Amino acid sequence: MTGLDLDTARKALDSQPFSRLLGARLTAFGDGEAVLEVDVREELHQQNGYLHGGVLAYAADNSITFAAGTTLGPAVLTGGFSVQYVRPAVGRTLLARAAVVHSGRRQAVVRCDLFTVGADGQETVPSQ
Repeated sequence: MTGLDLDTARKALDSQPFSRLLGARLTAFGDGEAVLEVDVREELHQQNGYLHGGVLAYAADNSITFAAGTTLGPAVLTGGFSVQYVRPAVGRTLLARAAVVHSGRRQAVVRCDLFTVGADGQETVPSQ
């Protein structure tokens, strides 16, 4: 355990200008897990009206870094990740749920599942 808490993690997220630009927020943090949310708005769409893939990648990147930080401490950087886009992302909110699968002394393996949440509260998987 790193001694970090949700409030401290939220302050770290808020210190990132790009995260503030997107309006990202952490809704869960601790015990190898982190959940990051971004409200979907027109400025985050691509030319066909879907949520831009870069926003999906951002959410995955930041949520896995925060999840890893719960086991490795605050000085964590993403070493790499891949995204498999399953379908176009539409909805009101983007949810990135990350969980540590394995953590060593200096590196963690983290899985992130992305969902979009519609007006009816139903979650849809746009990518893995």
